[in-house]
Amino acid sequence: MESNVNMVYEKRQKHKKKHKKHKHRRHSGGDNSTEERDSYKRDSRQKKDTSDYERKYEENAPSCHASNSRAQDCKEDLYTDSRDHPDYDFNFHDYRSSLNKIFFREDTFLKRGTKDYDDFWNFLKRYQDFQRKKIEAGKDASKHSEEYDEGKLGLPPRYDKRYRVNIGIVSKNVEEFLRRGKLPDCEVEKELTIERVRQFKHILLYYLDFLQKQKFNKLKKIRSDQENLPIFQYRQMILDKLEQNQIVVVAGDTGCGKSTQVPQYLLAAGYTGIACTQPRRIACISLSKRVGYETLNEYGSEVAFQVRFEKTKTRFTRILFLTEGLLLRQMTSDALLSQYNVIVIDEVHERHIHTDFLLGVMKCLLQHRKDLKLVLMSATININLFSNYFDGAPVVKVPGRLYPIQLEYVPSRKDEFRSKNDRLDPSPYLRIMQTIDTKYPLTERGDLLIFLSGMSEIMAVVEAAKAYAQQTKRWIVLPLHGTLSVDEQDKVFDFPPEGVRKCIVSTNIAETSVTIDGVRFIIDSGKVKEMTFDPKYKMQRLQEFWISQASAEQRKGRAGRTGPGVCYRLYEESDFHSFQEYATPEIQRVSLDSLILQMLSMGLPDVRKFPFLEEPEMSSIENALYFLKEQNAVTEDEKLTPIGQMLSRLPVEVITGKMLIMGSIFHMIDPVLSIAAALSVQSPFTSKAHSNYDAMNTRKPLESDHGDPFTLLNAFDEWIQVKSKGQDTKKWCRRRGLEEQRFYEMIKLKEQFKTLLMDHNLLLKEDPRESFTTSDERRRKHGDRKRLGELKKEKNRESKRRKVLKLEDDDFVISDDEKEEDQGDDIKDLEFRLSHNLSKLQESSIKNRSFTLGEINLLKIILCSGLYPQVALADENNSGRSDAEQAFHTKTKPFLLLHPTCVFALRPELLRSTEMKEDETCPSDLRGKLSNNHQLLAYVSLLETNKPYLINTMRVPALQTVTMFSNSIDTDAACMRLVCDGWLEIRFVDEETASNTLSSLIQLRATWQNLLKLRLKDTLKSLDEDKRVNPRARQLEKILAKKLSEYLSCEVCYAIRRVMAAEQNRLYRGPDREAGGKNRILNDVLKSGSEGKVHPVKGGIQINHYLTYNCLLDESEASIWGEYTSSMQKHWVCPRCEANLIVSIQERLEHESECQNKNFEPTQQEEAQEMEEVKQAQMNPLRKHYFCDKCDQGFRFTTTEILKHKKSHVT
Repeated sequence: MESNVNMVYEKRQKHKKKHKKHKHRRHSGGDNSTEERDSYKRDSRQKKDTSDYERKYEENAPSCHASNSRAQDCKEDLYTDSRDHPDYDFNFHDYRSSLNKIFFREDTFLKRGTKDYDDFWNFLKRYQDFQRKKIEAGKDASKHSEEYDEGKLGLPPRYDKRYRVNIGIVSKNVEEFLRRGKLPDCEVEKELTIERVRQFKHILLYYLDFLQKQKFNKLKKIRSDQENLPIFQYRQMILDKLEQNQIVVVAGDTGCGKSTQVPQYLLAAGYTGIACTQPRRIACISLSKRVGYETLNEYGSEVAFQVRFEKTKTRFTRILFLTEGLLLRQMTSDALLSQYNVIVIDEVHERHIHTDFLLGVMKCLLQHRKDLKLVLMSATININLFSNYFDGAPVVKVPGRLYPIQLEYVPSRKDEFRSKNDRLDPSPYLRIMQTIDTKYPLTERGDLLIFLSGMSEIMAVVEAAKAYAQQTKRWIVLPLHGTLSVDEQDKVFDFPPEGVRKCIVSTNIAETSVTIDGVRFIIDSGKVKEMTFDPKYKMQRLQEFWISQASAEQRKGRAGRTGPGVCYRLYEESDFHSFQEYATPEIQRVSLDSLILQMLSMGLPDVRKFPFLEEPEMSSIENALYFLKEQNAVTEDEKLTPIGQMLSRLPVEVITGKMLIMGSIFHMIDPVLSIAAALSVQSPFTSKAHSNYDAMNTRKPLESDHGDPFTLLNAFDEWIQVKSKGQDTKKWCRRRGLEEQRFYEMIKLKEQFKTLLMDHNLLLKEDPRESFTTSDERRRKHGDRKRLGELKKEKNRESKRRKVLKLEDDDFVISDDEKEEDQGDDIKDLEFRLSHNLSKLQESSIKNRSFTLGEINLLKIILCSGLYPQVALADENNSGRSDAEQAFHTKTKPFLLLHPTCVFALRPELLRSTEMKEDETCPSDLRGKLSNNHQLLAYVSLLETNKPYLINTMRVPALQTVTMFSNSIDTDAACMRLVCDGWLEIRFVDEETASNTLSSLIQLRATWQNLLKLRLKDTLKSLDEDKRVNPRARQLEKILAKKLSEYLSCEVCYAIRRVMAAEQNRLYRGPDREAGGKNRILNDVLKSGSEGKVHPVKGGIQINHYLTYNCLLDESEASIWGEYTSSMQKHWVCPRCEANLIVSIQERLEHESECQNKNFEPTQQEEAQEMEEVKQAQMNPLRKHYFCDKCDQGFRFTTTEILKHKKSHVT
């Protein structure tokens, strides 16, 4: 639709010729010209009378469609149309396909498939119906109107309202058809004559003009609303301050408009690269849409958002809303953030962990980029802290729009805080409800919001308030906390009927995260339950505290959003003044593992010296570094390892990242993706799931004997099965106490994790040929899309109606029936089916449900690669304790309990080991302790409420897990006694079992590390797709799969116990300070040319980075035997290099460690085999790598051969 000067000139010449023709007609026939003039006058009123569209027109509206050439084109159409007889009985809808080819093929003025396009066809029908009614009423709309001669300037001498259509259509297809009556590249029905097409164009112009005027009206309203915002008066002041300074702090209360308006002020002032950070993903998306709407760029990319796994950003984007974490990740590839010239950091007063880190980074960056501007936006909380941090940056204070709030202190009596059974006394809250009923008439609308600290307190007040509401019939009581389902939470936004108030009993979720309209009364208990982090035990603590003064003011402000309000504080005014001024920043009460990893990836030389806004405790930083070293992500000198580099690139937690990497290596990616996604979202089990007897019984088949992660996997896979069968998954979830929204979040996160692995070459990209769909499937999807569009339209119409809560006996219901709820569920279900391949999901879920014990153990090892060292050992006295008192110990925290929601809390017998029958040779101190199935509990987190609990636990084989992932394994002389990570002691019955176990372990861990190095090396190099999987890596995968299967299935008899703190002082020999002293045998070995070194602290020989031989102190009676066995030599054949050796235990361990580390390079035989595979691949380029789960083997097959191979397993 771009204007074209030559085209305009040609049109004007045509226009003049037509008017000469019209002039001749007027001279030759007066009666006819009079009739035409009357018809033209009637036609000029069409626009106003046609429908509701025309009544919204504004005069002289500017248009994004219009130009001078288009206006001229419009006038030409009006003149031309006046000499043709419009046929309003002609049905244009029957020729929609051909009209699409003429008018809508180029998608320039109306895009096919959009709402505006669909609305046009409705407009067309109404327009024709209206014109037919005029004709039937005797008003002949087909008569021609009088044409007027042009003046000297080529303009008509008289004004007509039809000239207000200041928009035209410039299209090659339209011009071609109007000139020749056909299109050169496609057929058009003969019924579509030039006159009818010109008539259709005329109607289309009316509709486009209406859209333009509608857009202008919307712009007028937007501008009016913007000018009414408090921040509008400070617009120029903000821009002036920013021009004069590099940093400006904008402080404004909620509702002043800073989040939406400041980015627009910057854009209008000429800044082009504007980054606006938000602490929450949902805020980025919603603000992007709002600012796009206000700039009339709702469907463009000038205003965009970018969050984890999702973005609308293009090269045309000028305002970008993104999370703080994402902006920090961008700095790893662009340290100076050169794509931006203004950074806006919003909600800095909330003091999120990434906010504080970003402020420190920006302080350093601003010294290197003097052209970069920084705008900090905060509520009026602790402004001086931010201003002083940036060397006295100027502050612009903007007032909010709160109504006056009456403040009343009504402290509770001491005996009302807690009852005898430690339950909150609801009496003070009921008294205030009675006061409201007495003092304020029901005609004065206004709801009550009560702030309490936790769920147990909420249930105590809700129970009493519902009893009171049942008596008075004046209240509807609604709880609000995080464990409720989404539908239950959404009820707080519905409206009460006339004469009834809502009483919302909430945690601090309603303080900042949720805004509820209509709240007039606030009851503030003054308490909050906050999560703190203990870095020593790596445990979260949920404890009750007095709130800060800032939080108290935030709660009070909730009463003055829509009108004057009242805030009741259940504490003394003196208590308020004794509260701490501000809440503790998040960086001082959460784990810093991911933050420290990110800081190291950005190349910071010493994370301890980073200029934080308020420094975290040094112990938190040290514990985070220690944890990263345990995960092999950081070296001893605090540099990133290859796996640390990969983890820093993945925008997930360290534990989740390691699971995903290991899952891709062992070809068990689908269950790992599902479990990782399930552990990354809120639990799908609602409060009903563990309190409702029917829900608990119905859910039992989903519970796994292996632990909570497997239960989540079962629930997710079963949901997929129910979904694929076309059954009602909403009802299925409700019966089991599950929240379906969490499963939708899991499937979305799972796909995002999968894409992430593909982007980092850890997972092969799917072949598009494998996603072939049949014609029936495509037809079904087309029908689903159509149905989805209809449902969305219907829901949009329904959402405009107010949902009203209705009193019904003892409870309440929503007045709208369940059809509306089902409609929303249908939309989610259709969106899910259209965006996912259900048959593939069903196939993978069936595989997950048919795991063998070996596959389950392998999956446990993969999960433990991320979770370790988060393991706990059962207390040896658990057999005498009740189910609720089963105790477990970790390395740093003893006597932890199973959380009541844990699978094992009701079935602790699953964790007990089976004792082995001992013979007479068994040492007396091991009798009753030997078993081949000792178990540990791997856990995701620790949480302390009233007691310390293990959260999301999984039972794992003790020997294999500990020896596979320990950062240190210490042995005695005979290797019959191992101490892992300084706190778990494993003892074997005989020397041969011990040496064979240790030998298998060395081979396994060396192969594991070599494979990991190769895969990460390939990934970091970003190899081409054909070479992405190193042939050597494939070979090591086969070796590792075999060795790991053997190691996990071995039945070794051993005992395991916890090393007590008192034993630590006499656990190790210590370094040998006397040459030729007691440790004579070690000295002899060292002189013989061994490369082992004496450990500087423990003593003994350090075989490799995790294994130290003969460093444990033997018992006094066995010291002579220990020296003898350490030097005794035996015949042994190396399984890798096949060398025949006569070696001692130490020499054997050293040779195995050295030989297996060379496994990184292939032997001659393995090299020849790899060359043969490459040769075969070159001979047939259609062959690709295929790994068969059933055979546990890799092949190079064509697509046909893969199908045949799969079929062979079925038959």
